[in-house]
Amino acid sequence: MKHVHADPAKLKLIVEKHTACLHKGFHDRSSLAYDKMPALGDARWTADLILSTWAQAETGKPPENGLEYRKGMSGGGFDLLDFQFLPKEKWLSAEIIPDLSLSLNRRAYDRKIQIPVPFYGAGMSYGSISEHIMLARAKTAQKWKTFTCTGEGGYPESLAVFKDHIITQIATGMFGVREETIQYAPIIEFKYAQGAKPGLGGHLLGDKTTVAVAKMREAVPWVSLFSPFPFHSVYSIEDHKKHIDWIKTINPQALISVKVSTPTDVDMVAVGSYYANAHILQIDGSYGGTGAAPEIAKKNIAMPIELAIPKVHRYLVAEGIRDEIVIMASGGIRTAYDIAKAIALGADGCVLGTAELVALGCTRCSNCERGRGCPFGLTTTDPELMELVDPDWGAERLSNLYASFVYQLQELLVKLGLKTIRELRGRTDLLIYENRHNPKNIGL
Repeated sequence: MKHVHADPAKLKLIVEKHTACLHKGFHDRSSLAYDKMPALGDARWTADLILSTWAQAETGKPPENGLEYRKGMSGGGFDLLDFQFLPKEKWLSAEIIPDLSLSLNRRAYDRKIQIPVPFYGAGMSYGSISEHIMLARAKTAQKWKTFTCTGEGGYPESLAVFKDHIITQIATGMFGVREETIQYAPIIEFKYAQGAKPGLGGHLLGDKTTVAVAKMREAVPWVSLFSPFPFHSVYSIEDHKKHIDWIKTINPQALISVKVSTPTDVDMVAVGSYYANAHILQIDGSYGGTGAAPEIAKKNIAMPIELAIPKVHRYLVAEGIRDEIVIMASGGIRTAYDIAKAIALGADGCVLGTAELVALGCTRCSNCERGRGCPFGLTTTDPELMELVDPDWGAERLSNLYASFVYQLQELLVKLGLKTIRELRGRTDLLIYENRHNPKNIGL
């Protein structure tokens, strides 16, 4: 898109033209008007999954045109798992609507927060995505009475009206951390690590550190910003607890979430966070992140989320503390079926990031790290490109995706004979390895 700052009228016409074409393209492609794009997607995010997510974001229900909306073709992980449904005569009766609600505080103290769905939005920071995307996510969280997270890039003032549904994040770089935003956030998230870049910290390249982004992060424009790994004030559970105590001093009512990656000792990390008085532990697997994370990190460092979840769940059960902390899984959650599989493996709920961007038009082109690299106006703070996404349009798309996920999760529970999503937690006996010749139950 050519720079036309000097002529707002021309910019308005260009934006209208581009958005009309994009919206038509999302509809036509997901309805298979031109068949599938041959170069779209990869093994995890197949063309079918991308197009079916667009369809769900438009209609609020799973596609009925043959698109695969439940799994990808990676040959492993969630794509190898399926559910062992009951015979139809044992399904729940039509009068029973399964309960999907999730409590985010299982401690005997501090405020009680319950969300009606077992998922909320992941941390995606200002600078990595546009303010319009942040607003769309916040509007959706408010409508569904769940949450979205600011990420580590600060808290734009436009989000303040949605503060009851926004998690604010504190990462090692301390970008944009302010007492006033901590004071009105119901949940504070410490980002100790992320699954896409474990041990590497966070990184925002210089061409995305615009004047507005730099002001929010209290940094210098056009200079690359790093959140180093780890917090250099935390080397023990006691140090971890001091961090949480610091936040509780500023906002005594806040719940504390701790986001970690999935090293081989992630079960010990989970126990440490429990004893540091965290309410929520978010374990972020190696499939997380968009195109801004280096491939060598995503493919070689962290543990896949489907291995980390049961490892953490079983260890906490053995320690007798499983029911006192909430485990949220992220890092590769693409579909409603992924959410259900993660819970069956031992999580309480899931955190959605990339799936939300796909609903808004992401094609997984992996240009997220570039300031003007996103052709859909998602992962950019460029003042022209970000206009391609109207926050109200974005909120409608995300809300429709949520509606489709809720429909599918309730349908799954009906076929499993479960009245609540909480009954699904840890039920590995309901999962099977998908093998056309010899399906195997994986109950542990």
